[in-house]
Amino acid sequence: MHELSICQSMMNQINAIAQEHHASGVSKVTLHVGPLSGVEPQLLLQAFPLASAGTIASDATLVIESLPIRVRCRSCKKESEVTINLLTCRHCGDYQTQLISGDEMLLANLELSTNDGISDRKRHEF
Repeated sequence: MHELSICQSMMNQINAIAQEHHASGVSKVTLHVGPLSGVEPQLLLQAFPLASAGTIASDATLVIESLPIRVRCRSCKKESEVTINLLTCRHCGDYQTQLISGDEMLLANLELSTNDGISDRKRHEF
């Protein structure tokens, strides 16, 4: 299950961000995951408690938000939101499209606890 190694890599970033902001804890981690990213959100949810055990994010909640698949048509140059099995242009119907989103996984937000309460929300891509 490569989702565990993804969560472990994510924990390295979370720890670095938390240190940078002098956080005492992480209460919430929000990921944006595209359907073409190659990861299974349910497996990430299962792997996260294992990867975060004993870390600053051990009590954090993992929230995964799905991203749409978007393409740009090479013929009409317009952008469309499409489905995973039909990457054709919604405007002209051409099949010659370029993927512009839907294959990414973003560490979108962290809720960090500091001595002052809830602190920064930081956006990072990995």
